[in-house]
Amino acid sequence: MFKLGVTIKERAVNVLDAKSQEDIQARAVNTANEIASFLMECKKDLQVATIIPSTENVYKQFVAENKKPLWVKRDGKVQQAFVPLYKELALIDRNGNEKIKIVDGQTVPAAKLVNVSIPANTTYKSETYFAKTKNLNKGEIYVSPVTGWYVNKAAFDKGERFSGVIRFATPIFDQNGFAGIIVLSVDYRHLAQFTDQLVPTQAERVFEANASTGNYAFVFDPRGFIISHPSDYHIVGYNRDGTIVPTITEQNIKELTQKGAEALNLFDMGFLDPNLFTLAKESVAGKSGTKIYKFHGITKFVAYTPIKFYASNLPEPAGFGCVCLGVEIEKYNEAMQKVTENIEKESKAWTATVIFILVAAMIVLFFIMLLLVRGITRSLRAEIPKGSEGDVLSSFNDDEDEDDK
Repeated sequence: MFKLGVTIKERAVNVLDAKSQEDIQARAVNTANEIASFLMECKKDLQVATIIPSTENVYKQFVAENKKPLWVKRDGKVQQAFVPLYKELALIDRNGNEKIKIVDGQTVPAAKLVNVSIPANTTYKSETYFAKTKNLNKGEIYVSPVTGWYVNKAAFDKGERFSGVIRFATPIFDQNGFAGIIVLSVDYRHLAQFTDQLVPTQAERVFEANASTGNYAFVFDPRGFIISHPSDYHIVGYNRDGTIVPTITEQNIKELTQKGAEALNLFDMGFLDPNLFTLAKESVAGKSGTKIYKFHGITKFVAYTPIKFYASNLPEPAGFGCVCLGVEIEKYNEAMQKVTENIEKESKAWTATVIFILVAAMIVLFFIMLLLVRGITRSLRAEIPKGSEGDVLSSFNDDEDEDDK
């Protein structure tokens, strides 16, 4: 009885721990599937864009009609708004010249259209989506990496957030063959919300997960680059000259951390914990699983699973990348400890109650037994006639005297 509380606590911890890990793994899979479905919708929209009339008005209408809900902060208040899914839609001819371009719902004037076959002319000064798309077959698509200007820690702390695009491009053809490409540029925020608003250990979504809690989700691409993270300064972006920012390595970690430029590539982070490299390697091989690793002195449990979306440049098994849901073990254990303390407290209360009931029952039974004994005694006495006690005794003595004779 006295071991009951300890036994209940131990069993509850084991069950709760296993159940929580299973739930986190299942949620990682669900999130990866949701992202894959989202990207597939974008692919279908790109295919639709190739068959609609190639006019400015039709393109503007196409962009305006494709909206999705997004949580945004306006005037200091968080609210849901329907935001266009695509920041840009562009028709580009066989030589790389932009013919029609819609940006943020507005038509770009002809004087500002450029030749994107030259990477330096592209928005982020080094994009190669034209070269990567023009040699594809009909129906094939090219999906760019997440592309945007880098946001360092100082800017992030002041409220700036990563803003970029994912370009979906496919070739178009006429009677003479290759005629150009169509490019749909997805607003990065629609991708980021899948993980930025997710807390692995709770059902409710939040506006922005807090990375300092150690309880958050992130995404990395097949190259190992972080492309979605609650701390945007970990997301790999571009410098203003079009060069990609350096990521943390064993040689530069001190310098970059001091600068607040902490872009991450998991393939370069094995020096912090070998499991980070192993996680990245297994995910690009199409594997799911769990790992425990250390990052900046924090021990984390993470469930990871690949995003099964494929394109000409995103073949199986790696696909688009990998979703990771992580929990800081120390804080997770604190929560578990509180649960077990409550269990132990409840079990002790129940044990005390049971002991009280048993003692009370024993006292009641004692009085019942006493009453029964007294009742039986009285019944026996009632069966013996008054005055017969002496006669019986004298008769017994007379028999003994005769025997002696």
